[in-house]
Amino acid sequence: MTRQDQSDAIAFLSSLSDVTERHDTHISIIILSDRRAYKLKRAVCFPYLDFSTSSQRLSACQRELELNRRTAPSLYVAVRRITREKSGRLTFDGSGELVDSVVEMVRFDQRDLFSQIAERNELGLALLTNTALAIADFHRDATIDDRRSGSEIMAAVQRMNSESIRAVGIFSADRTHALEMAFKASLDRLGWLLDERSRSGKVRRCHGDLHLRNICFLDGSPTLFDCLEFDEDLATIDVLYDLAFLLMDLWGRGLRAEANWVFNRHFDAADDDDGVTLLPFFMAVRASVRAHVVAVQATNETAAAFKEASAYFELASDLLNVSPPQLVAVGGLSGSGKSSVAAAAAHRLGQPPGARVLSSDRIRKRLYGVSAETRLPPEAYQPNVSKLVYAEQARIAETYLKNGHAVIADAVFDRVEDRQRIEAAVPETVPFNGFWLDAPLELLIDRVRNRVGDPSDATPSVLRQQARSATKTEWQSLSSGEAVANTAARLIGCVQAASDMVER
Repeated sequence: MTRQDQSDAIAFLSSLSDVTERHDTHISIIILSDRRAYKLKRAVCFPYLDFSTSSQRLSACQRELELNRRTAPSLYVAVRRITREKSGRLTFDGSGELVDSVVEMVRFDQRDLFSQIAERNELGLALLTNTALAIADFHRDATIDDRRSGSEIMAAVQRMNSESIRAVGIFSADRTHALEMAFKASLDRLGWLLDERSRSGKVRRCHGDLHLRNICFLDGSPTLFDCLEFDEDLATIDVLYDLAFLLMDLWGRGLRAEANWVFNRHFDAADDDDGVTLLPFFMAVRASVRAHVVAVQATNETAAAFKEASAYFELASDLLNVSPPQLVAVGGLSGSGKSSVAAAAAHRLGQPPGARVLSSDRIRKRLYGVSAETRLPPEAYQPNVSKLVYAEQARIAETYLKNGHAVIADAVFDRVEDRQRIEAAVPETVPFNGFWLDAPLELLIDRVRNRVGDPSDATPSVLRQQARSATKTEWQSLSSGEAVANTAARLIGCVQAASDMVER
């Protein structure tokens, strides 16, 4: 096939009735009509893909349709062959020579792309929660692949990425070498864990390209689409490496609280606690991949693309910096704002994407096998059950801390034994800070009475009972009668001040 053939195919698509827009990427051209989108593969060949022949592009389109119907069946309509008939005219699915192929999709409003929703600052917690749960569900059902070890997979990604970064030539040799050495050191340190996870079935046929531009709000739900179809190896990866692209994208856009929220809700739903140590490394690899992809555009396009590529390169380096773990416990009566303050502070503690928030309310719901918003009966709050909940919280906290990840423990902590239990979970070298959030009882009652869709089942009568029985705590008291952001900022300030005192 010649370049002219693809030009003819593009002209044919552009001539379809009601075509309104065209969008180009480095590997695709998307033609939009009023109701349909037609995605054509560019006739290009890179180290990581080969679309140079029409038959290769047809195979890629067929695979794209098959794979994306796993998560977006209503969005992907068909593969359409563009053929040249005896008259020389191009048509869809004719009997003539294959000229090119497209994936036909239902067109959706571009404002419903998560990248645009993020730009409007409309990625609310409910939407982020549903997205995290959708990803966890997808990964749970994805096909396990044990052909390669986890360390082998990531070493191959790094080799290809280093070659690509060097090939575009927009980053200095010194900076490129320094990043390569940092990645090598991380891979040497984490290789055993990568291999252990691959042996336990955590390497699966994933999405492979899971950033904000490949998630949309469709039919009332977050929908993952446009997965990586052209290379089975690149998309057959650790499930957390798949998630890490979304986390990196949010983190790099400055949406760090949102990244932390997705991380926490995903880990609530998925059996992935053992892999938390890998997240900063995985996010850094994703940032470096994005750096070289954007750098390809920068060599041919604008100064803005060069700036964006450089920003991703720097982000990759920053994500590899190691931050020590710490435990912060946030206690207080129901309505004191514990969960809200924990969520507002978590992204500022520890390594990216921030602290793991272990909420007693969420742990209790998980032990009962129900969603966080499902109300439990009174017997689920008997002392023997609560003892199990606090013990589980301490156990998980200890696991994360030993793996080098910061933790915020969120619970009432109104009993001495509960506070002692969480403090005992802290390894000897890990700093601990305990806070008791305090506010007038009338304000707490009002907050509890007006909760909607909250994991806590506390009622005003439960709150009054807590107030009567709570024991005096030695933890630092913080007023939580003001805005959540202010309380969270004061908590972070206290943690940093305590850290500074230890360093002196």
